Amino acid sequence: MIRPLRDGVISDYEITERMLKYFINRVLGTGLLRIFKPRVVVCVPSGVTGVERRAVIEAATQAGARKTYLIEEPIAAALGAGIDISQPSGNMIIDIGGGTTDIAVISMGTTVVSASIKTAGDKFDEAIMKYMRRKHNMMIGERSAEELKMNIGAVYERVQEVTMDIRGRNQITGLPITISVSSYEMMEALIEPVSSILEAIRSVLERTPPELASDIADRYIVLTGGGSLIYGLDKLIEELTGIGVVVSDRAVSCVALGTGEAFNNLEALEQSMQDAENSID
Repeated sequence: MIRPLRDGVISDYEITERMLKYFINRVLGTGLLRIFKPRVVVCVPSGVTGVERRAVIEAATQAGARKTYLIEEPIAAALGAGIDISQPSGNMIIDIGGGTTDIAVISMGTTVVSASIKTAGDKFDEAIMKYMRRKHNMMIGERSAEELKMNIGAVYERVQEVTMDIRGRNQITGLPITISVSSYEMMEALIEPVSSILEAIRSVLERTPPELASDIADRYIVLTGGGSLIYGLDKLIEELTGIGVVVSDRAVSCVALGTGEAFNNLEALEQSMQDAENSID
């Protein structure tokens, strides 16, 4: 959310502006930016408000953009995964990034039903850190938590359990310790954040029009984003919904690739932005 500057703390607005300015300068260089202002496509979560949309556009303009187009993350993820979203049939995409999980049913190039929750890869790491403190009286950092998640993380029972040694600090003695952690323990650690994602998926499906739900059932649900790569998430969602689930071959880069692909159809993006503005007014 874009918030105003308070008590000398840098606001999300300023962070967004500085980040966009950095990337624009990296591409064009400061000299060229003075005479050439680029068009920019920015990805936003599906649940972004009208105020937040305007704030992102303003931040991009201040960073040097001539024209800013917004695209919702599920739309970009679907494009990056190679889904033809222009067809009248329904497609369901679940993009699990670092900060948010975006779930959407897409038809004829637009989002019909969607949900965006702030439970994703970062929350997985937090859950692992909390679990290690609670279960082993051991403090580990975000990097160690991510290593556990990537190497032995699981949300569904593995055919063969795997373990990993991890170093941290004992909360009682304050001394460094090394323990062996199993994939089964990772399942326990990740129950809470994964349950939130499953509940959001169920909610979106319940609100999906019957015709589009039938289309999705006849095809499959597509998972994208780095968080979708955790072991067994596809199996867990398939058990919950009874619908086949596939993980995109380009899961990590789908949103970036789809955002680039959107440049080929900027007119449609502009029309969708106008529709969004009209729905706010």
